[in-house]
Amino acid sequence: MTVFDSEAAGPAYPSSDPDEGRTAFNPSAEFNLAQGRRDVGLCFVGASMTAGYGDPKGLGWVGRVVSRTHHPDLDLTAYNLGVRGNTSADVMARWRQECTPRWAGRSERRLVISAGAGDVPAGVSMARSRLNLANILDEASSSGIAAFVVGLAPGLEPEHNTRIEALAEAQADVCARRRVTYVDCFRPLVGHDQWISELTAGPDSVHPGQAGYGLIAWLVLHNGWYDWMHLTS
Repeated sequence: MTVFDSEAAGPAYPSSDPDEGRTAFNPSAEFNLAQGRRDVGLCFVGASMTAGYGDPKGLGWVGRVVSRTHHPDLDLTAYNLGVRGNTSADVMARWRQECTPRWAGRSERRLVISAGAGDVPAGVSMARSRLNLANILDEASSSGIAAFVVGLAPGLEPEHNTRIEALAEAQADVCARRRVTYVDCFRPLVGHDQWISELTAGPDSVHPGQAGYGLIAWLVLHNGWYDWMHLTS
């Protein structure tokens, strides 16, 4: 797999901001919206939150978002490619290989990324986490694939949340520099009573149950999803 190390090339940058001083990324291909009835391949890549771990309904936020995305003008095929325990490096290493056969024959290729929470316990540096997301977005853009990023959700532990908040801000900045839609899940949920109740009753301190995944789905659907999909809600 070709990896576009667009942020690491050139002179060394401060580890807190590997984008600093670089020119804007210019993709070599354009995403083309299909005409008429659109044949869309929609891939979701990420880790346990993408997979919906802990949801007794088995839907997670992905299933709930997909259920609200069907439209008469849309021939939609959606794939949940969340793998529990993945870091952003794992997602970067596998997304192309796993998504490509699922996009075969589709006139419109769309990619949703939600990864990075696993970087915290794995000890992945902020700069590397940021770079992994940037490489995915840059490669997708260079291949004419539309990308959308769902940010990281808070847990219960203050120390964990401090690191997740910093990483979420870094991801938002990476997306802003590339004009990619980014959904902030941290700030709306960190003090949300129902979210906290879901985590308290969940399998651990970071994964919710069905109501918590419903909250994430709501955030996605009400923060640019329909515009990105070129649909009226």
